[in-house]
Amino acid sequence: MSFIQKGTKAFLKTNAALFFGGFSTFAIMYSTQPLLPEFSREFHITPSVASLSLSMTTIALAVSMLFVGSLSDVKGRKTLMIFSLIAASLLAVLTAFVPNFHVLLIFRVLQGIVLAGLPAVAMAYLSEEIESASLGIAMGLYISGNSVGGMSGRIIIGTLTDVFNWRVALGSIGVLSFLASLLFWYLLPESKHFEPRPFEVRKLLKSMTNHLKNPVLLCLYGISFFLMGSFVTLFNYIGYQLLAPPYLLSQTIVGWIFVVYIVGTFSSTWMGRFADKHGRRKVLWVGLLIMASGAGLTLSTPLIIKIIGIAIFTFGFFGSHSVASSWVGYEANHDKAQASSLYLFFYYAGSSIGGTAGGTLWSAFGWVGVIGVILAFLLFALFLSIRLNSLAPARDPDLGKLDQ
Repeated sequence: MSFIQKGTKAFLKTNAALFFGGFSTFAIMYSTQPLLPEFSREFHITPSVASLSLSMTTIALAVSMLFVGSLSDVKGRKTLMIFSLIAASLLAVLTAFVPNFHVLLIFRVLQGIVLAGLPAVAMAYLSEEIESASLGIAMGLYISGNSVGGMSGRIIIGTLTDVFNWRVALGSIGVLSFLASLLFWYLLPESKHFEPRPFEVRKLLKSMTNHLKNPVLLCLYGISFFLMGSFVTLFNYIGYQLLAPPYLLSQTIVGWIFVVYIVGTFSSTWMGRFADKHGRRKVLWVGLLIMASGAGLTLSTPLIIKIIGIAIFTFGFFGSHSVASSWVGYEANHDKAQASSLYLFFYYAGSSIGGTAGGTLWSAFGWVGVIGVILAFLLFALFLSIRLNSLAPARDPDLGKLDQ
């Protein structure tokens, strides 16, 4: 059976489906991020505690993905992804009716558990079904759906919170995500190269251990940790700064600032294609340096400069993530679902740890403290990306150009 090739109808349907799946997943996952100041005000909690509404979701998702990838080996890729999206959408609607912050956290943990089904499996699905020459752009298009979901969710949340309240906003995201889930179900082609295997805990642990012994994958996992840790830290606390003097912006305006995510839609596809042609290492270095320069610009007081800095930072992040995540698919020559799950485990662990730790430094040092954490994370990621130069080249001879 042939693989799905770029330019075919199946390629378009696959990417459209995963675009909707990414939209739904990330709209739900990050729906509480623009609401952190609202939670601090209504529930009388600190920024670090409010950030748990996101961190608890991402850490639950990170742990769940270690097992969900193997579960998909038994139940099938598409079936598990559909369940994940529909269950998460229904939980998002129920979250709008929680009586207090503690119950909100319980629902958010449950969302993290069921949401794991899409990101843990989507990368494996693409690696199995898309021809290798088109995998970079396919992964980039999938990640662009993630960026649109994250952007749209924040804009909708901010606007509806201003017009109604945060409960109406969360419920609306749940309904929109449910509709996107139905489109995903309809459009995604059935797996043709998937071969079901029984779930074996010992084999799972052995597979993960083998992946963790691979120095290239280990560096990529570390890079994913620091990438996501820096990204979530910036967006968790930028709202606190923009709602306060001297800016005093409304929730609606702060939500619309997240329109900068649209540059992620472009950069993830463009840098993925560029990496396929010119090599991942160089493109990854460039992406990290772009992120650092954007983060530095946000230290400027003028609002327009700060927004430009956020846009540059976002451009670098989505491009870097696209390159690193597709690299995992190329490097892992066996048990790709487990390799992808480990990548995303470190990715969302970085989100949870960095996102909450940033709140402590925000309270102590303000925005300078937040940027200090981000730049430290990016420095570690750059070190790991340079370390890849001294490691063995990719095993696939057809990808030799990627190690130039």
